[in-house]
Order: sequence, then structure tokens, then C-alpha cells
Amino acid sequence: MKYFLIYLFLEVMVSVNVGSAIGAVATFVELVLSAVLGFILLANMRITLMQNLNALMQGEISIESFQRLNLWAIVGAILLILPGFLGDIVGILLQFTSIATLFVSKFLHVKEDTPPEHHFNQGKEDEIIDVEVIDDTHHLK
Repeated sequence: MKYFLIYLFLEVMVSVNVGSAIGAVATFVELVLSAVLGFILLANMRITLMQNLNALMQGEISIESFQRLNLWAIVGAILLILPGFLGDIVGILLQFTSIATLFVSKFLHVKEDTPPEHHFNQGKEDEIIDVEVIDDTHHLK
């Protein structure tokens, strides 16, 4: 809740300052164009989905990254639809995969995908010795 209030405060401050600097008509045009861009991005979400699916199939990203990247692209498109300059800036930045990954890892404190550790490994190096035991006590007579 506090993050929403901080975002709302920053949105109002940025929108008032930028709106007063560029004027009412330019502000209206920017709001309409960003909403149209947001709707276009939502309509073309299947292209972004296919790019992320190809990266998943080639092993470049994990399933968790695939889900997160698609989620942030949708959130970015919705932020473009909503009025406000700060939301538009963040919405455009979230459309880029590298910036969305940076946003997730830095601001939300989510660790990057690492391969899972085996329960028997516990951080030590693998020192598995393959042994075959042969019983010599039985002789053929």
C-alpha cells in the first residue's frame, strides 16, 4: 500500500510539472497517443509472447523468467493506457526485456534464476566415485 501511495505522489508531481511545461494541448495529445500505444501493445502481445517462447525453447531463459517477462510486458502496456507521465515512462521501459529483468532483480529483490542445488550436494563440489564391488570369496571347483 505504501508503494502505491509513493507511486501516486510521484505520478502527480511529474504529471503536474511536465503538463505545465508542455501545455494542455500537448499533454492531451500525449495521453491519447500513449493510450493508443498501450492498446496496440496489448493487441500485439502474441508477438512478444512468441519471442519469449523462442528464447525459452533455446534455453536462454527459464520458465520463471518467461512468466515474469510476459507479465511485465502486460503491466507496461496497461501503464501506457492509464493517464500519467511517470506511468508512461515506466510502461515504455518495461517493454524492453533487459530493463524489465533489471527492474525485477533490483527493485523487487528477486534473485536471478539459478540452477537448483541437489539436496545431497549442499554447496560442496561433486566428488562422486563410481565403484563396483566384486565378491572374490566364491571360487568355481
